[in-house]
Amino acid sequence: MAASDRPVYLRLRDEIVAMILDGRIKEGDALPSVRAFAADQGANPLTVAKAYQSFQEDGLVTVRRGVGMFVDRGAAQRLRAAARATFLDEEWPEIASRIRRLDIDPAELLDRASA
Repeated sequence: MAASDRPVYLRLRDEIVAMILDGRIKEGDALPSVRAFAADQGANPLTVAKAYQSFQEDGLVTVRRGVGMFVDRGAAQRLRAAARATFLDEEWPEIASRIRRLDIDPAELLDRASA
């Protein structure tokens, strides 16, 4: 499924996941408010709330009523493990196939990645 085919709430969730994995939101930090994140992303606040609800359902955040949602300890590690598994199981086979099809030397890819 292309990124543009994914539901908006999942794309918003992906953005928050990236912020957590990149360290822009750390464990113990509050997620941006629903309204602020919606305004920043040009999204409907109800759609953002649905994305945030998925974090709560997955046990990745703690809700402090009237204060906000806070990233739980171990959330980044769990998110990284899930993202790694998705990459290796779903994305990597297609990438590896393209590398072989285009006859690209893996060493060239590593050189470009470090440049």
